[in-house]
Parts: sequence; C-alpha cells; structure tokens
Amino acid sequence: MAKVLVTGGAGYIGSHTSLDLLIADHEVVSVDNHVNSYRESIDYVNQLSKKKVAHYDIDLCDKEASRIVFEEHKDIEAIIHFAALKAVGESTELPLLYFENNMKSLLNVLKLADEYDIKNFIFSSSCTVYGQATDLPVTELTEMKEAESPYGRTKQLGEYILKDLAQYSDINIISLRYFNPAGAHHSGLLGESSKKVALNLVPVITETAAGKRKECVVFGDDYDTRDGSCVRDYIHIEDLASAHTKSVEYLLNNNNQDPYEVFNLGIGDGVTVLEAIKSFEKTCHQKLNYRIGPRRAGDVVAIYSNYERAKQRLNWSPKYGIDEIMKTAWQWEKTRPY
Repeated sequence: MAKVLVTGGAGYIGSHTSLDLLIADHEVVSVDNHVNSYRESIDYVNQLSKKKVAHYDIDLCDKEASRIVFEEHKDIEAIIHFAALKAVGESTELPLLYFENNMKSLLNVLKLADEYDIKNFIFSSSCTVYGQATDLPVTELTEMKEAESPYGRTKQLGEYILKDLAQYSDINIISLRYFNPAGAHHSGLLGESSKKVALNLVPVITETAAGKRKECVVFGDDYDTRDGSCVRDYIHIEDLASAHTKSVEYLLNNNNQDPYEVFNLGIGDGVTVLEAIKSFEKTCHQKLNYRIGPRRAGDVVAIYSNYERAKQRLNWSPKYGIDEIMKTAWQWEKTRPY
C-alpha cells in the first residue's frame, strides 16, 4: 500500500486510474483545476471504491499553490502525471497555450517531487510521439518522427526531459505511451466527459446515436487501408487504468531494469474508423447516422501497438476489445450523470 499523487485526477483517465489504485488498496491524492473535467467524477470514485480521495482544486502551473499538496502529504511515494491539455486540433490553434501549460505543469511537479524526495514518477505519454509511423505495429524502439501537432510535441518534449532527468538524478520514471483510450467503467458511473466538445471517435459515435450530434463524420475513405478509413488501436479505459497501478507497483518493488523505461499500451490490433462504427451498430443495436467527409489535416493514416514489453515486465495485458469498448461507452452515454 502506497500513497500516490494523481495529477489531473478528475479527468477521464485520471479518475479511472484513481479508482483502480484505491481498489488495489493504495491511497490517492488528486489534483485537478477542472479546466476540462468535472468535480463530480471524484465523488463517483469515492462511491465506487468506498474510500476517500484527498482532492485539491489547484492549477499545477502555480508552483507555490501546488506546494500545499506536498506539504500536507509528505508520505507520497509515487506520482502519476496526467494533467495536461490534450486536444490535437486545439493545440494547432493555440500552440503557445499548450507549450506553456503542459511543460510548466510538468516541470513544477518534477521540481516539487525533487524537493520532497519522491523517487517514482509515471508520465502520461501518447502514441503521438511516433508521428507518421510507417513500420507497424510500433514498438518502444520505433523511431520518434516529427510530431503532427503541438500537443504531440509536448509529449515528445516531456519524454526527453524525463529521460535526461532519470539519467542525471536518482528518480525512477516510466513513460506510458497510450494509443486510443476509449469506453467507460462497467458501473456506468465513470466515463469520458469533457467540458469541451468531444473530438475522439467513440464519444462522437455515442453522442450522435444519443441525438446530441446531427451526424458522425468519417474523415476520409481513400487512405491505403483495408476499407479506406484511418486505422487506430483502441484500448479500454479500465485496461489502461490497470496498467498505471501495475506501473506504480513495478517501481515500488524496484523491478525496473533502468531508471527510465517506456511502455506501449494498446490492444495490439488496428481497427478502422468504419470497423469501429460497425462494432457500435452491432454491439449496441443502434443504427448510426454517419457520412464520409474529406481527410482531416494532421491525421496519421494508421498506427497500432506492440505491447509485448508491458506484458513481459509489467505483467499487463488488455482484457477488452472494441466491442466491449462500444458497449460500455454506450451505457455511459445513456445514463451519464454529468
């Protein structure tokens, strides 16, 4: 049992990970400024776990305001850093905001971790660090290519900073490169609920089916893929949360082979946009109103993972596939309380 600081703890991935940590008998301290999340998610984490998250409404870009968390919880043993702006499209419109927010919050947390002697750090990275990968599936040794967006660049820069820090200090760091988190908790009480307009495919599908959107647009059907639409690797949110708990325990048990390690997290299989729509229609018994639109700037044609390293070292494998993702996402959409 350890006390873990979860930054961005009220967000989509942060709330599910907090719940998973609590169920595994760890304590959770959460920080979130709620710029793109709801405070209510913490209440549902508490309800589902029958435990209590110590939650702070703080902007991590304010280092001195953040210090109170570290002062009041000097026994924190590990940090999972989710807090960041994450919309690819928005990052192309507001690049300076993304660079300032994502890098400043990361650096502030790292400085405080150093001051308060916290030696275990897990970074929320992304498959966007690979850019337009041509050799599939991608492994952790796949070369980083040019980022397709300022958001992707902040993840690359974050990894470079962390790799250097691990080399020249005594902190142990893991970067988890997610593919496409999707779905919702099987309880129906936690799911993807952004304050901003949802841009990810699965919530766009469910919101369209629920009548919150007029239609779902498939951006291009003339790519060099099996049905012409882009290929992605969708990972269920509960599987993703579990990988974070396993990463914390991996570091706490001193099982890491190097001070800085990287792991891909996906299901290891590519699903096209049109296949995802068909999965929703079949699994949820709903006909979706969608149309084919033009290609969208910045979209990677195809990317999916090889997660063998996480399987071998973290003892982690995904349990759920695209059908269960759609089933739980639709359940959440129909009953979501916020």
